Amino acid sequence: MTSELFTHYSRKEWEQFNQMKGNLKPIVGLEELVSLNDRLSQQDVKEVYVPLVHYIDVMLKNKEEYEVERDKFFDIIGEKSSFENNTFMIGVSGSVAVGKSTSARVLQRLLQKYYPEKRIELVTTDGFLYPNEELERRGIMKRKGFPESYDMPRLLEFMSKVKIGVEDVEYPTYSHEIYDIVPGEVQVMKKPDILIVEGINAFQLPENQQTYMNEFFDFSIYIDADPLHIKTWFMDRFKMHMESAKDDPTNYFYEITKWPSEKVEDYGNEIWYTINLTNLVQHIQPTRGRADVILYKGKNHSIDNVYVRKY
Repeated sequence: MTSELFTHYSRKEWEQFNQMKGNLKPIVGLEELVSLNDRLSQQDVKEVYVPLVHYIDVMLKNKEEYEVERDKFFDIIGEKSSFENNTFMIGVSGSVAVGKSTSARVLQRLLQKYYPEKRIELVTTDGFLYPNEELERRGIMKRKGFPESYDMPRLLEFMSKVKIGVEDVEYPTYSHEIYDIVPGEVQVMKKPDILIVEGINAFQLPENQQTYMNEFFDFSIYIDADPLHIKTWFMDRFKMHMESAKDDPTNYFYEITKWPSEKVEDYGNEIWYTINLTNLVQHIQPTRGRADVILYKGKNHSIDNVYVRKY
């Protein structure tokens, strides 16, 4: 990837921005943060994610300094500023199967270590997909994951409320086992200091909306890789999902596991080419340029290159 808007750093160069050096303790339970078929080592954390947290810290301090100066400005007339100190929001986007969830969870864990006094939360945009029943009613079940399959007004309302500090904001629960929104089950976001929002649509511009997703983010990260590698990772993960579903009748893919292996393989490839790759090329990859940092992964899932926005 090349762009005049970004400065490129090799992994070796990026590692030099680690200001903690030997003071960083390994993350306990790191394997629990790694998504199915993804890979991550303590060395990856040290060389890639710790410098990233330091860069985020620069952005966070800049925001906090701005809020102090803003309040001073409005206090000139002798009245307390009515502005709230907004939640610092971090967006994480990229293709299906590229490793967004792993990156988001590791980032959350590191930020919790770096800011023990702050509430650091993570939410995925999966919960804002329309329920399968509604997708079927609209005739777009095979477009699940595309922009029109998300309840964007609800997602934007959630983002708005959290951003301005509303207490106890409810949001839907999504299950990858039933491949659907869990009926009647909600989670509650309790006024975080920092919120990480992870999803393929995190940087997209909703149709017929006055507010764009990127307007909420103080920092944004795009996880990138060669589509050929992503396809391999997706198919490997797909096969793992099939294996775990074969003994679980409640799993969405249970009936598919009874098909001949060749038919299952063809079905996985069909999903990749007609849904995931199409969505990546048409809607996800075009948002890459809106990121502040792009983490580029090589064939073995290792982040080998980092691109930082120049402005």
